[in-house]
Amino acid sequence: MGEFKIEDMPLPALFDQARKIHATATESGADQELLKKGCVALQRCEDMVNNLGLFSANETKEDISTTNLKYILVPFYLAELTEKIAHDDRIPILKASLAKLKEFISFCEAMELVPKEELESYMQGASQSAVDQRARKIARFKRQRAAESKLLEIKERKERRGRSTKAAALSTPVEAGEEEVLDDDGEEEREAWNTTISLAICKALDLVEMLKKEEEMLSAIKDRQSKDGDKEFSKEALDERARKAETWHRDAVVRARYTKPTPPITCATFAQDVLEGRADASQAHDHKHQPLIFGPASLVGGSLTTERERMQAQVFQPGHRMPTMSIEEAGLKEMEIMNKWQERNVRLMEEANSSWHTDSKLRLGQAEEDEDEDDDAAQDKARAFDDWKDDNPRGAGNSKLTPCG
Repeated sequence: MGEFKIEDMPLPALFDQARKIHATATESGADQELLKKGCVALQRCEDMVNNLGLFSANETKEDISTTNLKYILVPFYLAELTEKIAHDDRIPILKASLAKLKEFISFCEAMELVPKEELESYMQGASQSAVDQRARKIARFKRQRAAESKLLEIKERKERRGRSTKAAALSTPVEAGEEEVLDDDGEEEREAWNTTISLAICKALDLVEMLKKEEEMLSAIKDRQSKDGDKEFSKEALDERARKAETWHRDAVVRARYTKPTPPITCATFAQDVLEGRADASQAHDHKHQPLIFGPASLVGGSLTTERERMQAQVFQPGHRMPTMSIEEAGLKEMEIMNKWQERNVRLMEEANSSWHTDSKLRLGQAEEDEDEDDDAAQDKARAFDDWKDDNPRGAGNSKLTPCG
């Protein structure tokens, strides 16, 4: 980026230059010299805005002109560039950046640009619960994504309109003496700057929380250093932690002689009995599988031949009972049980079908004999009924009912 003299530049050009530096530092990073130039340019913009009196406490966001709306972002850009400056003592850098962020948020609050829920949480600080903080961050992230999408839509709309205007100019030559009139959509520009300010508010609130935590952490470290009187306290703390770990491991080896890990249940049937209350875990059981060995002894093949190897094997043992088979082995075992069960069912079904078929034949033969006997009796009954009908014609017993009888 070329050299420029801040004192000779007007406010719009100076703001555009500083905004380009901010975009470079945000997207791809920038060297310290460029960051410092951007901070100086933004400080100059801030002084010019104050001297010109572009904003008033009695105004609202509707009273600010579209041309001056973008200068609301000056403190936010200055805070972000200030936070990226490298310095031996970072606490003053954090405080300066936080001051500019609070100035930006306060002005946006006065202009009624900050959402109500964000303003309430900003005033409460860290007194909110973890659930409320998470919900607030999710809502803020959604607003940030919506603002980014809206800015991208406005940019694409302007590019399409620019291409259409250029194509129309090429197809229709401009007559001599006529001037090209560009349609500057002020409403669209105002919408773009309002959306940019909303996006900056979301980023500013996130940055405030992050910088506050960093400042608290650095202040705690600085207080510890001042109390101990030694700047190498962190190295001493690490050395002390390493010494404690070594002592703990040495004591663990000694304790291994008197303490044994919980013996694992290596039989699935016995484990099921323990889970369902039919057996006690402390009961003796004839296990068919050897327990798994963890720790250093698991890396050495063969059995534990020395007392030292036995002690090493007991140091890093898990405190819970380990499984005796993998999920694949358990699945194969279950499939084998199901196959046996299905074979047994098939055999029982065949036996049932065969006995039913034999019994049905017997029952069918008996039924046929019974049916023959029934047929003879029915035939005799029918013949006797025919003889009776011959002796008793139809209507012979109803002579008294006839009117002329």
